[in-house]
Amino acid sequence: MSQLWRALIVDDEPPARESLRLLLDLAPDFRVAGECGNGEDALEGILALRPDVLFLDVQMPGMDGFEVLRRADPATVPALVFVTAFDRYALQAFEQHALDYLLKPFSDERFSAVLDKVRLRLSERRLAGLSGQLQRLLDAHQRGAPLVVRDGSRTVVVPLDDIVWIEAEDYCVRIHLSGRSVLVRESLRTLEQRLDRARFARVHRSAIANVECIRELSPLASGDQRLVMSNGTELRASRTHRAELLKKLKGGHPFDESPV
Repeated sequence: MSQLWRALIVDDEPPARESLRLLLDLAPDFRVAGECGNGEDALEGILALRPDVLFLDVQMPGMDGFEVLRRADPATVPALVFVTAFDRYALQAFEQHALDYLLKPFSDERFSAVLDKVRLRLSERRLAGLSGQLQRLLDAHQRGAPLVVRDGSRTVVVPLDDIVWIEAEDYCVRIHLSGRSVLVRESLRTLEQRLDRARFARVHRSAIANVECIRELSPLASGDQRLVMSNGTELRASRTHRAELLKKLKGGHPFDESPV
């Protein structure tokens, strides 16, 4: 099934709206989601209908097209085509990142060319959105997958749930698990990128903690924090990383951090 793009028409003149609607009805991949005759209705229509493309008149009573854009949430403004009988607004229209500027009266061929431009822009946006979603899924999978690391001549699979904390050790990192540790020839920064950022927090320039394994934290006179991990290890969380650590603890950890 081909993509169906939703259009919102905003023009104070009924014949102008009808003309645009008839032309859009001839395009099988566009559907008119709504029509508005003034700026106030346009603001409501943009928010409620979430169109893919907006055909916007410039001069309207009460609120012109540029005022509509100034008052609309930028995140909700779709692909934009100005439709007007006045050529003097063209520069201002393109400053608003309009895809095109349709000067009334226009031919069917001119409108067809505009739709081609709209199709291209909307397809690019859709592909960019899908690409972003795919990347987020891949990142989430990678962060949640076990770590596969080299410990000397061995290849070791380390489940993330088993990691208590990680420390830099010369040119390597030591991954502390419950009851054992694994020495990996890898930088702490590189290893951090492979971890689930919601569960692991940098607490010091040379240490990363699994926030689910933190059992106590208390303030130190220096402004740092003293952490007690599930295996009894005590770590120091520097002031630089305190805010980010508490944010992750508050977001998912069960204990009360109010004494901090």
